[in-house]
Amino acid sequence: MGALKKPPLRMRIAVLGAGAWGTALAQVFSASHEVCLWGRETDNIETMRRERENKLFLSGIALRPELEFNSDFNQAAQGADLHLITTSLAGLRETTRALRNLQQTSPAAPLIWACKGFEAGSGKLPHEIIAEEMGKDAVCGVLTGPSFAADVAHGLPTAVTLASSNPGFATDWVYKLHQPKFRIYANDDVIGCETGGALKNVIAIATGVADGMGYGLNTRAAIITRGLAEIARLTNALGGRPETLMGLAGMGDLILTCTGDLSRNRQVGLALAMGKKLPDILAELGHVAEGVSTAREITQLSHRLGVDMPICTGVGALLHGGANAHDLVEQLLARDPKQEREHLES
Repeated sequence: MGALKKPPLRMRIAVLGAGAWGTALAQVFSASHEVCLWGRETDNIETMRRERENKLFLSGIALRPELEFNSDFNQAAQGADLHLITTSLAGLRETTRALRNLQQTSPAAPLIWACKGFEAGSGKLPHEIIAEEMGKDAVCGVLTGPSFAADVAHGLPTAVTLASSNPGFATDWVYKLHQPKFRIYANDDVIGCETGGALKNVIAIATGVADGMGYGLNTRAAIITRGLAEIARLTNALGGRPETLMGLAGMGDLILTCTGDLSRNRQVGLALAMGKKLPDILAELGHVAEGVSTAREITQLSHRLGVDMPICTGVGALLHGGANAHDLVEQLLARDPKQEREHLES
């Protein structure tokens, strides 16, 4: 039997974004490392420091006494061995720019982001935003996979993927960030992992609509399966590997988000099926549902690339084009029959 590896050295990690996901990751990593959680909501940061609970975004979970909090970005990020961005995708570019400005007076630290989607307006994936703001040589990777924040924060077993175009980076940080109940697998297909993480949110809205209208489990399984085919087609068109989607960042995340009631995107679909208006749904939700903005970007991107994505574009029409939930499901079910292999490739 080979000798056991020594546990990784204790590091300082700056978790940048104090929403539910950022709080959950800060909770997990503070068991082994020095972690500072940054958030822009000063009042919420002060409440977390005082009461050891994120009542705004992740209520009911007692946060570790070792976990630090700071609403001053530079203070939180300076001197960290790792910057972990956990904002919504809308906040990724701004946060990355703040890190770039910090590097003028402080050495650059490795960067991992944990947000999913396509940037509103540009249609860019997160790694493209990072390259524009930090340079193509930035030492970085994406953390993604099937993971509800509440389950992670409660310490329930979870497996995710860390992908980087630099395989050595992914392997090194998988080892450094490993936790007994938070297992990370290394991957080198950043595009595949990012498209899987982004598009599963759109498919989850579709399954929520179908479930809310009472179409049953057969329909749900069909939407998930055909949705995976759509994700694979776009992944291939963007230069990723469709086989990546057979793992945690694809199928794993898709199944969880489409079937788990903790999924915000699934909740959007369920509410749409009840006839609620999108602005009211998002106001009641109180959290970002990335699939809403991603659906708009995917409609444009798929048309530009000539990729057939009827579920995703149907969700886009429902959210942003005035279509109704009943029409969406009926149109999907009424599509012309095809060979399944042809459907996968076209």
